[in-house]
Amino acid sequence: MSIFEDAAPSVFFGGFTHRFYAFSEAVSASMSTASCAGEESDECRDDAAALRLKLAAIAGILAAGVAGVALPLVGRKRRLLRTDGGVFVCAKAFAAGVILATGFVHMLHDAQAALTGPCLPAFPWRRFPFPGFVAMAAALSTLVLDFVATQFYERKHREEVAGIRAAAAAAATAAAANTSAEEEESGITVVLSIRQESECEFAGEKDPLLITSRHSHSHSHSHGQEEGEELPSHVRHVVVSQILEMGIISHSMIIGLSLGMSRSPCTIRPLVAALSFHQFFEGFALGGCISQAQFSHLASALMACFFAVTTPAGIAAGAGVASSFNSNSPRALVVEGLLDSVSAGILIYMALVDLIAADLLSRRWSGNVRLQVASYAALFVGAGAMSILAIWA
Repeated sequence: MSIFEDAAPSVFFGGFTHRFYAFSEAVSASMSTASCAGEESDECRDDAAALRLKLAAIAGILAAGVAGVALPLVGRKRRLLRTDGGVFVCAKAFAAGVILATGFVHMLHDAQAALTGPCLPAFPWRRFPFPGFVAMAAALSTLVLDFVATQFYERKHREEVAGIRAAAAAAATAAAANTSAEEEESGITVVLSIRQESECEFAGEKDPLLITSRHSHSHSHSHGQEEGEELPSHVRHVVVSQILEMGIISHSMIIGLSLGMSRSPCTIRPLVAALSFHQFFEGFALGGCISQAQFSHLASALMACFFAVTTPAGIAAGAGVASSFNSNSPRALVVEGLLDSVSAGILIYMALVDLIAADLLSRRWSGNVRLQVASYAALFVGAGAMSILAIWA
């Protein structure tokens, strides 16, 4: 073996270590808190007007979020908004399009703008596509979380069903024992009052009756096991609603903070209408999943409230630190860009897999061509409408 072959591994690993060290140093050096860009233009900066708009944004976005998430929860027993109705399916498809466009058009774009701007050094931020990579990693992580959570809830459901069956079997056995005891007491009474031949006839009728009863119970029990093999759909929706809420809340907090820290009415004004529209339909999609998951009233109300207050709380928090926090520092841009990328990956995965594919590719609606066409049309309209809002937001 030559000296070059002996040295090759050490040269390779030494070079890799050097590059990794240089990469770490570059990342650390870019995480400065000093401002690297000018503040918002002076002609648009008005702290008093911006504060008034932020208060209006808190009220409007809160109302839109509450209305969106509450509509499918309150109307799930109404004819038009039942979860198995055509109106609900089309509205949920529209909302899925909104969420998909939010991930692709809004969050990924914002992450790209934050991580590739002139405020950050070219190495490493413009030498590697971090927004797409982080979004992909977030989508794959969501897939793993989705799988693990689904397995957990399915196992939990099977254990609950097994417990219910065991209790039912015990109750049926006890009832059969009581019935047998009553029949024996009745048989003794008859034996004392009628002839021996009647007693024999009674005894001959008793056993077939018990055998038939036990056979019927055994058949019912086995039939229940066969039915238990098919898990109800609400078990799956429990996982979908929780992961979807996690993804929505993460980016809702980000956009709320961004709006709250802005000191320019020119920036805030178009965002209020765009975010209200966005919040309403995201809330509708989440409320539909919560409704299909069949949570208790308390759990549904807590999940709905947590969603509705996230963006307004982010706006309030951003307004509170607007004067002291430098949103144009490299550190703030890196954190914002990475969080936007994570949110984009989660929302894209949830929209494509757990909303669009789960509903529009379901066999449940395969025979209804009109509803399929309407659902796809609603999906494209929702995605297009949210994409157009990127002009202002």
